[in-house]
Amino acid sequence: MYEHDVIVVGAGGAGLRAAIAAHEEGADVAIVSKLHPVRSHTGAAEGGINAALREGDSWEDHAYDTMKGSDYLADAPAAETLCKDSPKETIKLEHWGMAFSRDDDGRVSQRPFGGLSFPRTTYAGAETGHQLLHTMYEQLVKRGIKVYDEWHVTRLAVSDEEKPEDRTCHGIVAYDVQTGQVEGFRARNGVILATGGLGQVYDHTTNAVANTGDGVAMAYRAGAPMEDMEFIQFHPTTLPSTGVLITEGVRGEGGILYNENGERFMFEYGYANNLGELASRDVVSRAELTEVNEGRGIEDEYVHLDMRHLGEERIIDRLENIVHLSEDFEGVNPLDAPMPVKPGQHYAMGGIETDENGETCISGLYAAGECACASVHGGNRLGGNALPELIVFGKRAGHHAAGKDMEEAKITTGKEGEYELGEVDSPVELGEAGIGEDAVADGGTAADAGASVSGADLVQRAVEDERETIDTLLEREDGIQQAEIRERVQKSMTRNVNVFREESALKDALRDIREARELYQQVFVGDKSRTFNTDLLQTLEMRNILDIAEAITLGALARNEFRGAHWRKEYQERRDEEWLKHTMLSWNDGRPELWYKPVILEGENKTYEPKTRSY
Repeated sequence: MYEHDVIVVGAGGAGLRAAIAAHEEGADVAIVSKLHPVRSHTGAAEGGINAALREGDSWEDHAYDTMKGSDYLADAPAAETLCKDSPKETIKLEHWGMAFSRDDDGRVSQRPFGGLSFPRTTYAGAETGHQLLHTMYEQLVKRGIKVYDEWHVTRLAVSDEEKPEDRTCHGIVAYDVQTGQVEGFRARNGVILATGGLGQVYDHTTNAVANTGDGVAMAYRAGAPMEDMEFIQFHPTTLPSTGVLITEGVRGEGGILYNENGERFMFEYGYANNLGELASRDVVSRAELTEVNEGRGIEDEYVHLDMRHLGEERIIDRLENIVHLSEDFEGVNPLDAPMPVKPGQHYAMGGIETDENGETCISGLYAAGECACASVHGGNRLGGNALPELIVFGKRAGHHAAGKDMEEAKITTGKEGEYELGEVDSPVELGEAGIGEDAVADGGTAADAGASVSGADLVQRAVEDERETIDTLLEREDGIQQAEIRERVQKSMTRNVNVFREESALKDALRDIREARELYQQVFVGDKSRTFNTDLLQTLEMRNILDIAEAITLGALARNEFRGAHWRKEYQERRDEEWLKHTMLSWNDGRPELWYKPVILEGENKTYEPKTRSY
């Protein structure tokens, strides 16, 4: 068994920043990741980092834009923390050597992004995430922080008190992809989950293959609630054939969207009369699909994004990466012709419930980055707000886990504050299905109720449970393979829980997920080897996809209003009188329990009164 003060799961931007912060506080910290750090999905982030750096801008304006962009579902203490801390953290990256793009006077360049009232997005060409990842990895190496890469974390070792708020996380269990060994990692102070996104729930996504929602699902089964899972962001400019992202920076620099008739539809059809292509992502995504659905799409699938008028010199200076992506994946040179684009799954606004210090309701368990929901994005994330989230909340989680005294959080976690129970009309039974002795979609590891078990013993017990699960999978000689189950779930989610949602389709998705859960009870692994067994790895990931898909759909069915990225055919208005609250799901004896907690709109110096959101 390995042992460290702080263990960070995941080596993307949030994980690296958390590890550096914990090390700054003197902790013995290690990262456990199924990918090498510089292969993490943060490297795919193209756009930039929002930070109020210049005269005429302020963190208060940034916070207002964030609250408005969230459709008033973000919690003000989290949004204000993001906007106050972002400038300092951004400049720290510059001091660490990050190669930001610069103006002629030497200042870090900033450009407009959708939904911003000031051009406050800093960037490094169209490769901001790549630059950020390498900059922080250098700091990791400089500090000698231990990295266990190609280790897939499969379980959390959490005590089993009845109330999640009384439980403690003592460590993790991980599968060594290189050798097939299952080992325990004990964390003396805390575990920080920084496992990134969950885009593989859908079949058209900008997310990497590795983004299967592992951290969210593990924390959920261990007792930490999932928050606002129905809010999935669909990015309006992805390449149709692959889902590869075309940065919002193209529209920020002046790129124009056209339909089949050559109309600049954002203005022609009144989708965003003021900001046009620079409206927020939910607005632009719906506009594009409306054009396609009304017969003005190109090949009944996509629209065109044109940046030729910007000129080759400017495009190569600021967006060179986009030229290569379009040429390589679509065969279109955007210097000569417009690019085909359509909406694709891009980001999860919801995730593991945390406070603004990254702490969950389980003692010793933290989360940061896309897998977490400190409730900073609410119903819709603004472009350029994901990377500051990584560095701001990664740092805070790292400091807190390492024992630094932090200001008391204003956001409560778990059922400690005001809350109400909810109900949803599901057509099928939810949660585990047909679980028997051979079940592999089990819950978090727990000790016997009331027993006195040391942290190390609890981790070891979790290791033994996981070894048994993996042996069961490898010994089974027939059944159904995970690839078939995964394809069914992904296609159903894209068909039924996409940009446009209606009750009958959401219920169809729940039926499909139920069938997939039952099929998963007979899943088997064809490859019996112990070395780089990607079949086994993806089978283990599949149980996370099932829980995540059900949570997204369940939340979407429960929220009968239209807010941010969540569009409902039957409910075409935002209903503040009923729905200024977060959708929460807890894993209760193998079944999802639905409950709600109120949104916090009271900030440091003002209350963010909900208004009609227009651009």
